[in-house]
Amino acid sequence: MTPSAPSPPGARLASVLQELRQRTGLSLTRLAAATTYSRSSWERYLNGKSLPPRSAVKDLCHLAGEPADHALALLDIARTQRTDGGTPTEGPSSGAALTPTTPITVEATRTPARTGMAGRLRRADVVTALASTCAVVIGALVLINLPSLHRRTAPPPSPPPATATGALCSRSTCHDKDPLTTRCGADPLTLAEHETATGAWIQIRYSRPCGTSWARMWGAAVGDRVEITTDGSHGSHHTARVTTPSQADTYVHTLMSPISPGTTVRACFSAASGEGKECVTARYAD
Repeated sequence: MTPSAPSPPGARLASVLQELRQRTGLSLTRLAAATTYSRSSWERYLNGKSLPPRSAVKDLCHLAGEPADHALALLDIARTQRTDGGTPTEGPSSGAALTPTTPITVEATRTPARTGMAGRLRRADVVTALASTCAVVIGALVLINLPSLHRRTAPPPSPPPATATGALCSRSTCHDKDPLTTRCGADPLTLAEHETATGAWIQIRYSRPCGTSWARMWGAAVGDRVEITTDGSHGSHHTARVTTPSQADTYVHTLMSPISPGTTVRACFSAASGEGKECVTARYAD
């Protein structure tokens, strides 16, 4: 049977996942090698044929150096608005492990007791049923607490070796360059973040290998702008604006500026509606 087309939220999620995969620079085969999900599973997730597990979304965001909040929100919306004829998400039967968050519901129905032999037989049936139910519940609890092939006690997988993802510049050579194309955004630190009155988020990011900082914004509307300024000997100013709906569904980020210990970095958000400016400041100390 040919799977139905993804819902609009599912299509938006697939588009975001495709962009994240492109940012990693990984093929489907290498993406499968870097995670616990197969190449065929990633092909389905990236093309909207099925909705991915939350852990798969988190793994991809980690490899792309992006927070998972936005992609997970799209996943939740896609699951909520999925029609009855839509493509189901993968459950335990497709290889996903049972986790302690999996709800277990035991439903019981009361039946009036009967008198005489029939009543005694009925009570015996009830005792048998209760014993069976207890066995099922105990078995489920045991399964939940068994080690899982997919469960992680360690952080999500790290990006591929430095030969594939190592930074392409350092400090002054990174000035005015893009953090993604230079691979400085592979595993950055967040120095500060702020949720604006409109619901958009801005962050000040820092790459230790590159020695640079930049700002990024998500949850914004077309026309919204984020800017970042730094003081010190390498003082600079960069701006990024949301210009298309697809950018509004993902992220925009500024170019980079090299910073050193003691540098003050300031990121500001300006709404397209012109309702004023909101800023957040961080002082970098190594």
